[in-house]
Amino acid sequence: MEGKRVLITGGNSGIGIVTARELARQGAEVVLACRDTDKTAAALKVINAGASTPAINMPVELDNLESVRNLAANFLGRYDRLDVLINNAGVFPPKQRFTVDGFEMQMGVNHLSHFLLTNLLLDCLKASGPSRVLTVSSKLHSGGKIDFDVFKGYEKYNSQAAYSGSKLANVMFAVELARHLEGTGVTSNVLHPGAVSTDIIRDLPWVLRKIIGMIFISPEKGALTNIMLASDPTLAETTGQYYDQCELTDCSSQANDGLLCKKLWDVSAELTGLSV
Repeated sequence: MEGKRVLITGGNSGIGIVTARELARQGAEVVLACRDTDKTAAALKVINAGASTPAINMPVELDNLESVRNLAANFLGRYDRLDVLINNAGVFPPKQRFTVDGFEMQMGVNHLSHFLLTNLLLDCLKASGPSRVLTVSSKLHSGGKIDFDVFKGYEKYNSQAAYSGSKLANVMFAVELARHLEGTGVTSNVLHPGAVSTDIIRDLPWVLRKIIGMIFISPEKGALTNIMLASDPTLAETTGQYYDQCELTDCSSQANDGLLCKKLWDVSAELTGLSV
């Protein structure tokens, strides 16, 4: 990863910090996209302990599309190259919450914010080619469905159904992005890191957090697929694929529905203010 620049959302905890730390150790220049908090400052110290090029944070609030736009503008104002974009951050609130822009929180943060950020950085990624976009999803996407009526909220909220839907959106976006990027030198792949005990469960009752902590895998193991897809030279031309814990496998058949993927792209573009 010497000479490579990596931008990662949610790189201050969980599989994000492990991914950032290991890519920095491989020589990458790492840019975090996280809230400007003490946790992020502590994460930078961990990452920079083994980094040849100091990592920095470019602040963002992913529940605010204007903040996402500012992040992209700040990045492009500072850098003219991006080799790897890792759409890693995610939320899983047990009760229904809404973004600043009025979207259901999981769909807004997990999907729409990353859809917007990726599109705003596409020209930079193309100019930097060969380059890569990774999107972190979940095996739970297979039980999800895309319901365009609930982007702005559910009448009856079920946190797992909302999470599965947002993770399905991640997969469909990554697959459709690969189609959009054919011939550009930019690849797009999506992954399930495994059932990982991370901060995404921080809002769950403590008993559930305790149980999850005992049965889920560590962030170190969960980060392996991120690291592989970001750095493995043999995957430089691999695109439009879904990986489950470093193994190439099939994703939900809904991601093979070209018309549905295109509709999700077009609706997402409209909701985030991008031209279709």
